[in-house]
Amino acid sequence: MKRKYTLLIYTENHIGLLNRISIIFNRRKVNIESLTTSPSKSKGIHTFVIVVNTSIDKIDKIHKQIEKQVEVLKAFVYDDTMILAQEVALYKVSTKTIAKNNKIEELVRNSNSRILNIEPEYIVIEKTGNSDETQALLEQLEPYYVHEFIRSGRVIVTKPMKKLSTHLLDLEKKDAHKKEFIDF
Repeated sequence: MKRKYTLLIYTENHIGLLNRISIIFNRRKVNIESLTTSPSKSKGIHTFVIVVNTSIDKIDKIHKQIEKQVEVLKAFVYDDTMILAQEVALYKVSTKTIAKNNKIEELVRNSNSRILNIEPEYIVIEKTGNSDETQALLEQLEPYYVHEFIRSGRVIVTKPMKKLSTHLLDLEKKDAHKKEFIDF
């Protein structure tokens, strides 16, 4: 049975890693629905947040393959109950249709959005929320002629409280143990 899963991957920032990670999904015939990368709180460590819709078996295999990558420090798989997630969406709407109907201000207010920019030809509206919320606003704005729409990838924080620094210490201990064993 397919479900939505979010992978949170902590990596070193190396050229080609994104390509190797995407190949892992490609080989398993799993489409990436959303991808966000950014520096993390820890210096020199970057995060990948990847959202997919697949089975538990496939996500487990993908997770194991990703963790085998040299530059990957740690990877986690979460379902939607284990994370808090948001996206940012921008809507570029024609001012001509808005001028004819003043409901746009009410729509913006009721959807907890904000007007980001006003130009003679268009306004830009910003909405933060989950994908269902940003999609719902798009559908509500359709009668006002949406010139452009773009949604960011998912950004998340996890509900489990084990910190990345704890995982990094665990990795260091494993490496130290391996060295002791090899030196022996």
